[in-house]
Amino acid sequence: MRLDWRVVGSATASFFAIGYLLCVGDELLFGARMSHDWVVRLPGIQWTSWGSFLLGLGEIVGYGFVVGLVFAPLYNFFMVKVWKH
Repeated sequence: MRLDWRVVGSATASFFAIGYLLCVGDELLFGARMSHDWVVRLPGIQWTSWGSFLLGLGEIVGYGFVVGLVFAPLYNFFMVKVWKH
């Protein structure tokens, strides 16, 4: 069975987005200090506005699709060429 990069990308983008939302919620509700980590890893966000929050969410979703774009073809290659399935 071959993996479709769009399906894998959608799944990982959703997973990353849920993780991002949980981290933001944790920061807002309980004061966890995750904002510095996000500012360092996501270019352009300041952690001070809705626009910045949405930019970070968009970047996270984009990264999820990139993971799917890279992972699915690699999986398919190794499944066919290396494991002979």
